[in-house]
Amino acid sequence: MSQGGVRLNSSLFSDCFNNTNVMTAETDNRERRQSRRGQRSPSPQSCSMERCKDEHRASPVLVPVLLSAIAIPLSMMFWTINVAYSFLSPSPQHQSDGYIVISPWRWLAAVLIPIMCALWGLKRKNIDITGAILGFFMGFILTLTSFSHVACLIAFFFTSSKVTKFRVERKRAIEEIKEGGQRNWIQVLCNGGMAAQLAILYLLDVGCGERPIDFDKDYRSSWLSIGIMGAIACCNGDTWASEIGTVVGDSDPFLITSRKKVPRGTNGGVSWVGLTVSALGGIVVGLFDYLTVLYTVDSVVLELAAPQWPIIVLGGIGGLLGSIVDSILGATLQYSGINEKGLIVERPGKGVRHISGKQIFDNHSVNLLSSIIIALTLPRIANLMWP
Repeated sequence: MSQGGVRLNSSLFSDCFNNTNVMTAETDNRERRQSRRGQRSPSPQSCSMERCKDEHRASPVLVPVLLSAIAIPLSMMFWTINVAYSFLSPSPQHQSDGYIVISPWRWLAAVLIPIMCALWGLKRKNIDITGAILGFFMGFILTLTSFSHVACLIAFFFTSSKVTKFRVERKRAIEEIKEGGQRNWIQVLCNGGMAAQLAILYLLDVGCGERPIDFDKDYRSSWLSIGIMGAIACCNGDTWASEIGTVVGDSDPFLITSRKKVPRGTNGGVSWVGLTVSALGGIVVGLFDYLTVLYTVDSVVLELAAPQWPIIVLGGIGGLLGSIVDSILGATLQYSGINEKGLIVERPGKGVRHISGKQIFDNHSVNLLSSIIIALTLPRIANLMWP
């Protein structure tokens, strides 16, 4: 009986095991069939997701179309207004010089180039929407006056955006910085406001078009062009110095007014690395200006004009002097302190130890004042040193 019971129990166990295998196999087959059906006939939700992905992939193709749809009507509207104004207030001298009627191509470039730069900055989160709008109007004025002017702005915009994100993690350990490094309208105004104002004066006094720098034959346009380039070179040089000089090198900077060692990030603190890169930042702006003049001004006019290579040298001088002026103003008229966390702050408060300066200007005001000083000083230097 015991052996028969054992055989009966083992047969029952074998039957149950076989039935389980059959059920498992049927389940696997059913899942395979369902998966095949899912591959052959996707659900409406998955179809909509695929369509969204395809539209997202195709969206870059529509960017040139959208830019053209915005830029062409705007430029034609400006050109039409320009032509109508020339008929309503004719001036034989200006018309003979091509002073009043600006070509449609220049109007198109004046709209298209700033839009492209603004979209690039928004996409990479270098500027916010307010900075993009104000930057568009500044770029519009600079492009309208001369391509060499907007070339300086482009050099500043792209290179300063890159150096702002250079070793950003180390900068967070030194001073309080804005997350993402986005520039708003205040920063755009303080960095490009002086150049835009001189460009408006250039448009009213000289007109538009590419002209070589020649103080003997064309003093006003040369003075204003060097002023525009100097204002932008000053801002670019100071940006390079503050963004690169604070995170490169081992030694602490020294205060420019007293040569006392101060923590990194202190307003008015300079280093030899910072001064060097400030000159390089200005040289980049001058190089963009020089190359644009070289390739846009008529070759016959260039042969009769003074040599243009000093533009590059003046760009370096503008960047270096701009950084020095900014440091002097920052050391005296801008507050610097260190809080309990060891970060450099620009406002006094609880637990903040004073390092240098008085709380009169903030960083934006110092940048604007520095660009004004360099824009008014560099043309005088250029007039003295131009061969």
